[in-house]
Amino acid sequence: MKKAIIFTGIQASGKSTFYHDNFSEFVHVNLDTLRTRNKENRLLNECIANERSFVVDNTNPKKENREKYITLAKNAGYRVIGYYFRSSINESIERNSTRTGKAKVPDTAIICTHSKLEIPNYNEGFDELYYVCIENNKFIIKKWGDTK
Repeated sequence: MKKAIIFTGIQASGKSTFYHDNFSEFVHVNLDTLRTRNKENRLLNECIANERSFVVDNTNPKKENREKYITLAKNAGYRVIGYYFRSSINESIERNSTRTGKAKVPDTAIICTHSKLEIPNYNEGFDELYYVCIENNKFIIKKWGDTK
């Protein structure tokens, strides 16, 4: 089954590390590495044409940011799975402070993204949704709505 994985979360919430730990066999769609929307669109179209599963590893804070990926994937018969990375501003700023070079973003970028954050939900077209958080340096994954 072809899968489109869409991440949502502020910077330094663990998205890229989670991708490398769990989905490295999927195509990595990430604006930090691709640099332009044109390159991103070409890579997505290649994935669709070759029926390859992919992970969109961007902040995707708003429903409208996620909509294009969901629509593209659904129209091509993909199962669409969302992961929401729960992280406080302070936790992300702390993790970001350990980054170097271009990986480190200004604190104001984290705060700005957090202010725009719209938590994903099933009515956007997701087939599955999960919460991800970091506890004791380990990823904790919970199915959407699972409060245990």
